[in-house]
Amino acid sequence: MVFYKLEVVAVGMIQGFRINNFRALKDVTLGRLWNNQSAKPLTPLTVVIGQNGVGKSSLFDAFGFLSDCLKVGVEEACEMNKRGGYGKIHSAGTDGPISFEIYFRETVNARPMTYELAIDLDKNKRPYVLRERLRQRRKGQAHGRPFSFLILNEGKGVVWKGDAIGIDEDDTSTELESYLKEESTETELVELADKRRLGIVTLGALKQHPRISLFRNFIEGWFLSYFTPDAARSLPFSGAQKQLSKHGDNLSNVVQYMEREQKNAFKTILAKISDKIPGIQNIETEQTPDDRLLLKFYSKGFNKPFYAQQMSDGTLKMFSYLLLLYSSSVAPFLCIEEPENGLYHKLLPVLAEEFRAHANGKKNPTTQIFVTTHQPYFVDNLAPDEVWILKKDSNGFSNICRASENNLVENLVREEIPLGSLWINNYLD
Repeated sequence: MVFYKLEVVAVGMIQGFRINNFRALKDVTLGRLWNNQSAKPLTPLTVVIGQNGVGKSSLFDAFGFLSDCLKVGVEEACEMNKRGGYGKIHSAGTDGPISFEIYFRETVNARPMTYELAIDLDKNKRPYVLRERLRQRRKGQAHGRPFSFLILNEGKGVVWKGDAIGIDEDDTSTELESYLKEESTETELVELADKRRLGIVTLGALKQHPRISLFRNFIEGWFLSYFTPDAARSLPFSGAQKQLSKHGDNLSNVVQYMEREQKNAFKTILAKISDKIPGIQNIETEQTPDDRLLLKFYSKGFNKPFYAQQMSDGTLKMFSYLLLLYSSSVAPFLCIEEPENGLYHKLLPVLAEEFRAHANGKKNPTTQIFVTTHQPYFVDNLAPDEVWILKKDSNGFSNICRASENNLVENLVREEIPLGSLWINNYLD
């Protein structure tokens, strides 16, 4: 067993986030926020564990919900992916809006940025954006309160152009109203036409708001993997595609693209596959007379290829994850739910190290990876700072803590007892 000393690379990554009133996540915080600088930031590879029903899928879907809000608006996002509407995803029996806070740093030298979003029901019982805010410290300011450069309340507010500072958080609402009446080339009064759309969608498309554009582009680049082997066995029409879909139904199209445009990267993937999955020698595509695309796997000892429809779930999953990691269009933030399903247990340490290598910048410096898992063999290869334990309290709401916050666990790992074994023996429950 290899134990890793983590080198946290705070580049292009979420350093912390908070979720309120989203399903079982009444009040959950992971990592560092702007007003809690004493907390450790999230590691480039972050893994959440816990029993069934504690909220892991809700935590995973919180990122999907935010991404959907950006793409289609908050009302549609509440209905998408079987969410069932605002009433179904709002924490039962609680008051206040569904809200999110993301603490983000673009590069190691960049000033951190905080995005806050609150979603509530209007008088017609329809979801809308109640509040939206972006904050950032002054240039050269290492500590202290950040300044808001976007403030929207019910679709109305103010935005500071370019790299203009913004307004101090200590200003009262009266002072803010007075400030907005002043003529300034650095500020712009905003009133959105649709209160169900995020302000960062509209304003982030304008070049005079580069900080908003930066954060909008970051969220647009998120990739949540809902990969299913059956989807990967489909027969799509021919046509090279750069990005794997969330379900993997265009796997053959991505292989076709890499065969043409990324030959060296594809050779690396094939070498890893043949090394980790015995017998696989080559993978290629074949176009049928009706322009469908077949994915062929060549195995040692067989003259004829096997097609994706004949391959095991584990082989297709491992292949797809490597495509995600080695693709030139790799996402800055990658979420994967239970990657262990269908994989042989000896492949799990390999997968964990591949995730860590990419997340820590050894292969791609802009990829942060967030994983939920039930598998102790996967957790065996993680460090305590990378692992978060999700539980439910007596009221049925989720709470979370970092494995490294338990001194006994930290000491046992130093004695080379792997985390997965500690989990099996109830040290992490």
